[in-house]
Amino acid sequence: MANPQIYPYNTVGETDRVTAYALEVTSGRITAGQAQRQACERHLRDLDRQGTEDFPYVFDPEKAHEIIEFAESLTLAEGEEPLPLDLWGFQDFIFGSWNGWLKLDGHRRFRTSYIQVARQNGKSLGNAVPALFYGNFDGYSYPQVYVTATKEAQARIVLKECIKFIDADPELAGDEYESGLFDVKDYKSTILCTLSKGEIRALGRDTKSIDGFRPYFASVDEYHLHKDNQMYKLLADGTKKLKQCLISVITTAGFNINGPCYELYKYCKMVLAGAHADDTQFIFICELDKEDDVWDESNWPKANPLWTPETLDSLRAEAIKAKVQQGEELRNFLTKSLNRWVQFSDTQYMNMEHWVNCESDTTIEDMEGKECYLGLDLSSGGDLTSGALEFPLDIDGQRKYYIHSHSWIPSARVDEHVKSDFAPYDMWIMEGLLTPTETMGGVKTDYKYILSYYRDLIKKHNLKLLGIAYDPHNADAFLSDLEEFGVDLVEIVQSAKSLNDATVDFKLEAEARNVIYDRRNKLLTWSMANAKTVSNSFGEIKIDKDPSSKTKRIDPVDAVIDAHKLTLSNSAKPKRSVYEDRGVRAI
Repeated sequence: MANPQIYPYNTVGETDRVTAYALEVTSGRITAGQAQRQACERHLRDLDRQGTEDFPYVFDPEKAHEIIEFAESLTLAEGEEPLPLDLWGFQDFIFGSWNGWLKLDGHRRFRTSYIQVARQNGKSLGNAVPALFYGNFDGYSYPQVYVTATKEAQARIVLKECIKFIDADPELAGDEYESGLFDVKDYKSTILCTLSKGEIRALGRDTKSIDGFRPYFASVDEYHLHKDNQMYKLLADGTKKLKQCLISVITTAGFNINGPCYELYKYCKMVLAGAHADDTQFIFICELDKEDDVWDESNWPKANPLWTPETLDSLRAEAIKAKVQQGEELRNFLTKSLNRWVQFSDTQYMNMEHWVNCESDTTIEDMEGKECYLGLDLSSGGDLTSGALEFPLDIDGQRKYYIHSHSWIPSARVDEHVKSDFAPYDMWIMEGLLTPTETMGGVKTDYKYILSYYRDLIKKHNLKLLGIAYDPHNADAFLSDLEEFGVDLVEIVQSAKSLNDATVDFKLEAEARNVIYDRRNKLLTWSMANAKTVSNSFGEIKIDKDPSSKTKRIDPVDAVIDAHKLTLSNSAKPKRSVYEDRGVRAI
């Protein structure tokens, strides 16, 4: 296969190399996926509106070429013989966009950057080149430059790339007669920048001190491995008073769709699609499109912008194994070689692509006066207690289900769960998705909060509650309180036999996009991604926690399934007066 990524840079006339690449992609001469095309279209669109009242930024090709020319003054020492570094078109586009787009006051436009490419596409180089440039050659005194990862040892991989470039160039490294432009302190995981008096430092979450940052440039390597956004936020928070800076994420896709990287990926996709405006966020994502055949070799360059004949040979060999062996080989091929976010296993309950397709701007306010069923999952102590209202709706002749989920947690257990679960319970409280209960010492959920919440919600929106489904575990003392709602109280037997139909049906309805939920409910989505399935000897299933991790909580999903079972059990029955035959029953 001919290399689709190379074009004659020196024959493009007056067109700068950033714009030249964008034109090659948008013309179709370079094989690219939708996200990559959108990034290039964004650049061309911004050129047309630069310097306007609505878009106070301008593109300076000379500034763009400064970092490109610096990169190509470096030497690649690794290999059989030293070679000058020649950038590929996508690297021109990334580096040149970073440095060439300016605010009207001359400072750089982009403060954050998200780049996602498959492995072996120059990620370490993409971190090392700007670290050296912004560390010593951008006219900024005492810059703090950080290369970061989950572990300091991983961050040192990028630092080693910097050192290779330095050691290969006598002017950068110096010699016994003259000091160089950099002074490597390898034992301290630090490189001193002699021109700017700044330093480049490798950091991990395991570094002893990770506070007090004020990064002029920082790279976050393989962000998909980060369990939380602590490192990213520490870096970003340190830039608030800087007139210009850049926090760069360069990563492959990953397996954790509950992690901060996937959240940032989704946000960036929304920016590229025009759903959100963020002019200070640079984005470059190389991935196959959803409808692409993963076994079609002509699609593979979409995820691999540094495409060579060797790339094709390597991917062919991987594809053969992945297609036959399936399992981990397939998962790794899709994620690392084709840059596709994948979280699946034999026991994964919900295909999260299907779930994300169900998100909506619909809120509980839109359910004014509508009928609903309530499912409750009660905790035994300090864990989550969750409730889910399910509204069966008829929309254009099609049955849909709107889910409103809310949870409670003892206030004294919040910090503990933030740390143990690697989940932002504190932020979910701020966003109104989770209520901390203060009574009973703040160590056990007070169910009176639940009664008050649904009493007020029903009154405020004139909701017509038709029944309450509950997990009988820990419910005995609560039943008499629930009777105040004047509806059927239905005990949901927590067995695969009892829950199978509702569990399977809800998954199928989500796949058909007949489920609707508020896209802002990250707690519900987090728990949905945590849910696994277990089965009995008859093949009937119910959801359960991942047995390898007791902190992957699924209480909101348990409540949803309970509510859905009650909805299904009542959908075929004739409606009764709310005053008829109320009581406690089990299904």
